[in-house]
Amino acid sequence: MFEFGRDLRKLFAQARESDDLAWLELIGVDLLETEARQQSIDAGRVSCPHPVEAGLRASRMWREHARRSGKSDSLDRAARAAGFASRGAQSPDDMAKAAIETARIALLKFDLCGGLEPLALAIGGLSQIDTPRKKETAQGLAATRAAATARQARLENTPALRRAALSALDAAVKALGGARGLDEDALRLDRAALALESGIEDHDPSLLDLAGRELRELIEAASPDYRPLTRARALALCAAGMTALGSMANDATAADQAQALYETATNLFTPDHSPLDWAAVQVVKAEAGTAALMDLAKAEALTAGSGLVVGALAALARRREETRLAEAGGDLAGLADVEASLLIRLAGKPAALDWAGSQIALAEVALARRRLTGVEPRALGLILTEAAACAREEAAPLLAWRAERLMAEPAPV
Repeated sequence: MFEFGRDLRKLFAQARESDDLAWLELIGVDLLETEARQQSIDAGRVSCPHPVEAGLRASRMWREHARRSGKSDSLDRAARAAGFASRGAQSPDDMAKAAIETARIALLKFDLCGGLEPLALAIGGLSQIDTPRKKETAQGLAATRAAATARQARLENTPALRRAALSALDAAVKALGGARGLDEDALRLDRAALALESGIEDHDPSLLDLAGRELRELIEAASPDYRPLTRARALALCAAGMTALGSMANDATAADQAQALYETATNLFTPDHSPLDWAAVQVVKAEAGTAALMDLAKAEALTAGSGLVVGALAALARRREETRLAEAGGDLAGLADVEASLLIRLAGKPAALDWAGSQIALAEVALARRRLTGVEPRALGLILTEAAACAREEAAPLLAWRAERLMAEPAPV
């Protein structure tokens, strides 16, 4: 037992020194914060032999912590660590690495909080970087530019831009070869997600096949024992795609298979291991109609008050489920309770994303009441139009899509 424990600690110490940070997936979000804090301290020591590399490593750790926790101060710490590396850079390659890391932080802020400014900052910063001489740095630059283009394509949602983004992602993934790591697999997930969305939007079987192959390879390469979060993210994306395709084809079998994939994904980690990953799975399960109200309430609690896109989606998903249950029971008083809680939320002058989500949830309540009573809601179109516009301005297309979908709901005959 003693020998086993000593060997295990030795292996973990070796992992801490390696360039591959995939081992971070094995530790909970609290321990990850401790590791990132220690790495920042080590990078700032006078005795640190490679301060630039140490600073970039600290930035990557804080960035992963922000991705899993949603904490804005972790994004700030990542930015400070990247700035430390940039100030200490002695070569063009080191300067490029620091600039690439800064752009990745901006892209993550965009993913977490929406808003057009972080994406613009990332794209602008990347455009100023000359192609590095070192192959690995050049690959990182191409990958980050492709990731930025993919996000821009999702916002503008035009076939031409989606194709251009997919082409850039294809080239970047091909250049990576067999390289695996947090950033490399995140890029592969980006490509799979965009291929899946484009395949569904354009009814293109070749893109759906591409998404399926990419996700299968990710799942096969990500062991549940060593890469649980990457595996869970790929499984959840598979399930979301299967849900969408099953809904289009009215295929109940696909819905059952998607539910099994969701359960497999959530069984790979706990909410305290990666709160945002867990909450995100609950949100996509809610879209499929398979999330429990208790889990949605927990997802909302885990993401509340941080101005997160997933937080707004979780809050909306919870109110939608409460509304659905009240309508199913013919409970007009229950609908009134949901409406009252939303009005209190709005009276607190929430952030823009939460405001849009609450307005959409109010529309859901109004439509449920209309279906039960036949009473036509007032100014529903205006409410949803403003909510959709706000969501678009905040770069939250899923919220906007929800509002636009409700606007298209026909009135009862």
